[in-house]
This record gives sequence, structure tokens and C-alpha cells, in this order.
Amino acid sequence: MYPDLSYLFHDLFGSQPDNWTSIFKTFGLLLVISILTAAFMLFRELRRKKEEGIFVGEKVKVVEGGQATWTELLSNGVFGFIIGFKLVYLLQHFEEFQRDAADVLLSTKGTLWAGLLFGLAFAGIKYWEKYKNKGSKPTEKTVMIYPHDRIGDITIWAAVSGIVGAKIFAIIEDLPNFFADPIGTFFSGSGLAIYGGLIGGFLGVSWYLRQHKIPFWPVADAVAPALMIAYGIGRLGCHFSGDGDWGIAAAAQPEWWFLPNWLWAFDYPHNVAQDGVALADCVATYCRHLEPPVYPTPLYETLMAFLIGGFLWFMRKRLSIAGMLFFLYLMLNGVERFLIEQIRVNIKYDLWGFHPTQAEIIAVAFFLLGAIGMFVVWRKNKTVE
Repeated sequence: MYPDLSYLFHDLFGSQPDNWTSIFKTFGLLLVISILTAAFMLFRELRRKKEEGIFVGEKVKVVEGGQATWTELLSNGVFGFIIGFKLVYLLQHFEEFQRDAADVLLSTKGTLWAGLLFGLAFAGIKYWEKYKNKGSKPTEKTVMIYPHDRIGDITIWAAVSGIVGAKIFAIIEDLPNFFADPIGTFFSGSGLAIYGGLIGGFLGVSWYLRQHKIPFWPVADAVAPALMIAYGIGRLGCHFSGDGDWGIAAAAQPEWWFLPNWLWAFDYPHNVAQDGVALADCVATYCRHLEPPVYPTPLYETLMAFLIGGFLWFMRKRLSIAGMLFFLYLMLNGVERFLIEQIRVNIKYDLWGFHPTQAEIIAVAFFLLGAIGMFVVWRKNKTVE
């Protein structure tokens, strides 16, 4: 496994693990790739729907020229402060950053004087940039903005609200640790629940769309295939880093199995979760593997996610009723997650004699919501006709 790039380079080139490249964490890199992939797919779909006349542009007034406003100076100053506050601290405490990059970045640790210096510099640059054009009068013009023009804002809202939602749902799954250290647990870089991310992202983007009077259902249909593909890429991050999202101990391999043995049972060597028993003759930071081997469920989920995402992409032009594709996504997402939970390690709850996991409960809710939603929008469309 590759908890960070230094382990990948060790396998490829024979370099020592835990060198400076260890600041690039495998899960984080694949998470970024998944977000960018979803943004690209969503951009294409939103632009296609705009060309079909589904979206009406929003008139936005833009001011060009003139001196820098206090808002511009303040925003640039705050951005510069954050950069300087963290960057200089990271350079001064590189080994700490190397051990746990997320924990350092999400903490209040930083260098105050560097933050103030960078903040003043960034604000000064913005002021000078505007000052050079002080002779030109500010002009106001109106431009048409369509949803695909806002893909950057939509992506940021989805990412931030999704991470917050994922963290909240992970906390709910393990309340004792949260109550023991609320601030440390919430701002730590570990512990993210995928369904919490989906729900958090849904709420954040819904609010953004409502603020800009963008119709929700066409956007929801556009994002459905992207969400499944991004989910599959994210699960690759779970697998290659060995973050603990694996299955239960694998049963004996059946005689009919024709695929590689590691697709049936895998021991996740050098896993980032530091679970299992010690690896022989290993002197790196991550020196454990699972015994007995387990089902590599992240790979199974990646395969299912890509198949579902491809099917949704194929159906996107064939389901013309707004909302239908999104509700189909909810149903298939629920089926996929419910099935994988049968062989996946997770916390179980005691509910009226049943022992479901949090993911199973939400998966069933997703399936039912998707089925009901598809019926409602189909019935509504049939009534209108």
C-alpha cells in the first residue's frame, strides 16, 4: 500500500520511504482528483443543458476599473495572512508536517509575524494593481452568467460542505472519542463518512443554487453520473492508502475463482491505518499488514461505482423528465452500498432486534427516496401531459 507518495516511489525507484515526498498523501491526492473529475463532468453537462435551452442566464453587473475596494483589500489580505501563517510554520516544522500534514493544516498552528507580513503584501499588491489604473473611470456592464460559468463556486461549495458533512457523520459513528476531545476530533484530518459527505454537499449546493435562482433538478440530474465516478475514484484512495475501509476476513477462496488472488483476499501491507501485525524486516513508519487477509471492498465499490456511473451517463439523454436521473442515482447508490456492507467492517447499531450499520440505514433510505421520487416525478409529468 501507499500511505503517501514516498512508498510509491520506493516501489518504483527504490528510494527510501518517509522522505520529503511523504507530505503528499495518497488518499488526499485521489480525493482531489475525484473532485476535479466530478467538476469536469458536471461542467460538460451543465453546458450541454444550457445549449438545449434548459437554463436561463442570470444578469450580473460587473464593475471594471477604479480603485481597489475595502472588500477586495480585506479578502486579499486574509488570503495572504493564511498563506504566510501556515507556509512559514510548515518550513520551520517540516518533520511535524511530514508526520501528519492534515493535522497541521487544520490546526491553529502557524507563524503570526509571517501571516501579518504576507497579509499586508497581498493587500498591497491588490492596491497597486488598481492604483495603476486610477485615471480610468469605473465602468459598469451587465453580463449573462449561466450555471456552467459558476462551476468553480459550485465545486467549492460542494467540497467544503461535503467535508463538513462527512466529518459530522463520522463523529456520530464514534461519539465517545468526540466527547473526549471535541475540538481535536473535529479538526483532525482523519475520520470521514462518505454518506455524510454526500448529504453535506447536497445541502450546501442546494443553498447555493437557491441563492442564484438556478433550477435544482436539472443540476441534480447533471451531477448524478459525476458523483458515482468521483465516488469510485475516492474509493481507490481508500484502497491504495489502506485507510481502514476494507472488508471482513475473507473466506477460503473458492475453486471457481479465476481472478488474481489479491482480489479475493488482501492483507493491506503498509496500511495508513496502522492496523494488523508487524511486517518482518520493515523499518519505515507504516509497517503493518492485516492477518488474516480481508475482502478488498474499496476495489469492489470502485468497480460498481464505475459501472453505475457509466450507466447513468448513458441514460442522461434518454431520461427527459427532470429529477428522474437523480432519483435513479439514489436507488442504485443505495443498492450498491447496502450490498457491500454485508462484507465490510463497520460499526453496527441495535435497532428493534436488527443490527444495521449507519451506511445500511442510509442506503435503504436512499433507495426508498429514489423509488418514491421516480414515481412522483413520472406521475407529475404524466398528469401535465
